[in-house]
Amino acid sequence: MPDIRSITTVDPLYALECELRERVLLRPIGYTLERYVAEYPEVEKAASHYVAMAQTPGGPRVFGCGLLIVEPQRRGRVVQVAVDPQRQSEGLGRAIMTTIEGDAFGTLGLSELYCHAQVTAIGFYDRLGWQTCSEDFLEAGIVHRGMKLTAPERPITQPPVPGW
Repeated sequence: MPDIRSITTVDPLYALECELRERVLLRPIGYTLERYVAEYPEVEKAASHYVAMAQTPGGPRVFGCGLLIVEPQRRGRVVQVAVDPQRQSEGLGRAIMTTIEGDAFGTLGLSELYCHAQVTAIGFYDRLGWQTCSEDFLEAGIVHRGMKLTAPERPITQPPVPGW
């Protein structure tokens, strides 16, 4: 299983992440990464970038990615989730999302995550416990649906009462 890690835009893996995003998500809808960044500059600047990577004989490879943007009111938006088509159905998307969710609800203390999921990805998010929160809508010429995941309830733990 590849290593899932959070990277910054100065990490050498960032260029590999960008290539994957452009190839899997952007080119099919007529975009380049340059155009995406020009239209949505706040995404690249504000996002935490997660990658599924592995060392190969040819050097490091990025097989999957996802971005998390922390918003006010302790919410997070997940965007640009992609897995190399040759590596889909191997659990990479699940591993990336589990890492994002763990950081969001654990380290960052967010109360909710949401995303605009392409309708072809609704089943993926359903299996991860996400819930539909909107009707279908067009975004970048593709039908999407709003999805959300609420932070899990944390059990209240109290120190044991002496003598009990």
